[in-house]
Amino acid sequence: VAAASENGINGAYIQYNTTAGPVEGKINVHLVPHTHDDVGWLKTVDQYYVGSNNSIQGACVKNVLDSLILALQEDPNRKFVYVEQAFFQRWWREQSEEKQAQVKKLVDAGQLEFINGGWCMHDEATVHYIDMIDQTTLGHRYIKQQFNKTPRVGWQIDPFGHSAVQAYLLGAELGFDSLFFARIDYQDRAKRRDQKSLEVVWRGSKTSGSSSQIFAGAFPVHYSPPSGFQFEVNDDSSPIQDDVLLFDYNVDQRINDFVNAAMIQ
Repeated sequence: VAAASENGINGAYIQYNTTAGPVEGKINVHLVPHTHDDVGWLKTVDQYYVGSNNSIQGACVKNVLDSLILALQEDPNRKFVYVEQAFFQRWWREQSEEKQAQVKKLVDAGQLEFINGGWCMHDEATVHYIDMIDQTTLGHRYIKQQFNKTPRVGWQIDPFGHSAVQAYLLGAELGFDSLFFARIDYQDRAKRRDQKSLEVVWRGSKTSGSSSQIFAGAFPVHYSPPSGFQFEVNDDSSPIQDDVLLFDYNVDQRINDFVNAAMIQ
């Protein structure tokens, strides 16, 4: 819920209330800015990081990291969760000691949080469990050494297929509070959405019992923003035009669009 100042009527700067906390009697929507940076897919890891070969896919992870740190510093109410250590560690090594100190402050303040924490967002259907353990250890060890933090949330939003090993060994046993994923069968998703059962307590091992269970949530649609709210350079979503002097001022319409998208989920 955002409250604008009276300056908006003159088309001047508008100060929005973005402080955290639920508001009674209102629809409370949680927006989670996050990464899903493929550690190699259509391009090489280097190309994804530096932003080259964009004729195949427009992506530059370095720019993402540069810009998100500035955005977090501008507003203490902003938060961001970062996943793939393959890219973050590379970016981290390129930063000055001054910049690293600034980032550590953001991490300590809870504005920047590392989730999942592995070298990549590993697959669950085809890899061996030892590979899953090794790559997760590689990322978690670095986070502990550099920031003295331990990831609390599993973020497996793009792997195809989900393994019980992820739930208990790399979830509950790892100390995660929760585990989230996006890719499930479309019929299963539709049924769970109708029955309001997208969120479950997943017990990954019958032998280990309740000690192996973790709160898990499947996304109601996908891991991308709702239709009409993707504001990347190559998308055609209508911008939110909150200057009342504009002929095509559209705040009311965009609010309705947002509420509808939230209610569907």
